[in-house]
Amino acid sequence: MNRTVKSVVAMAAVAAMSLGALAACGSSSSSDSTGKVYYLNFKPEVATDWKTLAKDYTKQTGVQVTVETAASDTYEQKLKSEMAKSNAPTLFQVNGPVGYANWKDYTADMSNTAVYKELQNKSVALKDGSKVVGVPYVMETYGLIYNKTLLNKYFKLSNAVVTSVDQIDSFKTLKAVADDIQARKSELGVKGAFTSAGFDSSSDWRFKTHLANLPLYYEFKADNVTKQPSKIKGTYLPEYKKVFDMYLTDSTTDRTQLSSKTGDDATSEFALGQAVFYQNGTWAWSDLQKAGMKASSISMMPIYFGVDDANEGLATGSENYWCINSHASDADQKATAAFLKWVITSKTGKDTLSQTMGFTTPFKTFSDETSDNPLTQAAVADQKSGKTQVSWNFTMMPSEQWKNDLGNALLEYAQKTGSWSAVKTAFVDGWATEYASANQS
Repeated sequence: MNRTVKSVVAMAAVAAMSLGALAACGSSSSSDSTGKVYYLNFKPEVATDWKTLAKDYTKQTGVQVTVETAASDTYEQKLKSEMAKSNAPTLFQVNGPVGYANWKDYTADMSNTAVYKELQNKSVALKDGSKVVGVPYVMETYGLIYNKTLLNKYFKLSNAVVTSVDQIDSFKTLKAVADDIQARKSELGVKGAFTSAGFDSSSDWRFKTHLANLPLYYEFKADNVTKQPSKIKGTYLPEYKKVFDMYLTDSTTDRTQLSSKTGDDATSEFALGQAVFYQNGTWAWSDLQKAGMKASSISMMPIYFGVDDANEGLATGSENYWCINSHASDADQKATAAFLKWVITSKTGKDTLSQTMGFTTPFKTFSDETSDNPLTQAAVADQKSGKTQVSWNFTMMPSEQWKNDLGNALLEYAQKTGSWSAVKTAFVDGWATEYASANQS
């Protein structure tokens, strides 16, 4: 997915971190074999931050850390290319069980690493039997980011549908507000209620993956599905259609122009005050801040889906699991584990992850860290609200092809060159086909 968000370590401490198989604890390690680290980063929005962090670590320890970042929506392709090289990544990531299935032969056991031991809840780790194959490094949240200033302006209009954000607590009310904003956009000085639902690869994941998570969440919850199913029913596709239709009709952009609209376009529209609502997540704050937005001007609400709105919270989870390459040399694996320990325990690492990148992390070492990311603050408040957070079930989507086929069908529907029945076919029939393809012996 596509998405965003400063301690000096003595050489002796680094040496201590380098001890033991992967965990940086245990038996001694020779000083002439410190190893090196190569991290293939998934998140383009924090590429520069990771490079800065790598330089800081190298400066403090002398250990070489290289960071490369895959372009948006190309991580799996980039990872395959890099893994085929002699100098392959020592640290990479998978998005969950489906991603792990592709790379299970390359994942070292991380059960003795500091990053696993420091998890607040070890059940969030990715496991294969007793083997810890991946550790999540960020818990992220998405929903509808909204411009508080523009909403407050709307509330003051005569005959406004609602007079406070607390009253927007269901899909029915959200749609009524969005429709009214769209009808009165000249009064508000906006171009639309929602930013453009672009279908460039930098943007389409918001709808073929994140929005598509909602019908999966409610179906899996109703049917008590806890692992990847071989087929799905599409029970809540009507609700999916209603939300997507709202994005199309109450928008800054005519639906026929969405194929070339990018993630940057949506960010710009929102940052410039051209739209009131923007479907995205906690990771978007870095770009919005760089675009000039103030923390006090934005917050986030659930994507009310019209199913269980009274209890529905924001969508919170992770598709960002660190994995250590088991094909890397022993020295490189140890160096990689040591680097990760430094990232989650040093002041430099913790400040970078929680402040600069704006991440909400799952580690005990961050218990005293507070984020100045207003979207993270909204996520924390939501978790304390008593509402049920929407789980991330898109990690069970059977393949990238399934997502792409769904995205193509959504775009055709948006442009009125295709029907919603084609979306249903891509969603339901496409799942069965892609599951069978991925699991054939």
